[in-house]
Amino acid sequence: MLQYKCYFWIRSINHNQTNILPKKLNIANSFEELFKNNYAKLCHFALQFLKDEDAAKDIVQETFVVYWNKKEDLDAEGVPATGFLFSAVRNACLNKLRREKLEHGFLNQQDADPAEDAIVLNAMIRSEVIAELNHVITTLPVNCQRIFRMGYLEGLKNPEIAKELDISINTVKTQKKRGLELLKMRLSPDFFAILIVCLIHKY
Repeated sequence: MLQYKCYFWIRSINHNQTNILPKKLNIANSFEELFKNNYAKLCHFALQFLKDEDAAKDIVQETFVVYWNKKEDLDAEGVPATGFLFSAVRNACLNKLRREKLEHGFLNQQDADPAEDAIVLNAMIRSEVIAELNHVITTLPVNCQRIFRMGYLEGLKNPEIAKELDISINTVKTQKKRGLELLKMRLSPDFFAILIVCLIHKY
């Protein structure tokens, strides 16, 4: 039911704006397509944390609304749509679990802690991502591969990489960006979206 409520809200963006410019109409249409392609996947992702289908759907619906309201700024900053959606859903789920833990702190201490389950799940996802990432990084050009590893896997900042390799900071930024573009071409859209979430929140 929530899926249809959200879908009709998205459709109303088009139907209620008959006089908007073609560019705006195209944006609304692309947003509708984004919803169709990712709603089910995001609900499944949220369900792994919450174990509650209705709560998962609520969070996904709210996340799409947040994305629509921030879309222009996110596009200007070059933030991938799927990466933002997965990251925002993840954060919303963990925040909900934290609130519930505080509200129900009086529950039996021996009961399973959903927040701990979510942390374990998150660790498992990251482990799988790291394993696959280490494999696919080997397909990058040598210099790009080295800088990508230093920046994203070893956690070095751009100035640190530039100093160690005796190159400019702009070169570091360019190579990291190139690495992401190449990975996007070589990975499935779903896996790349999860990768972006992990990189945003660091390893």
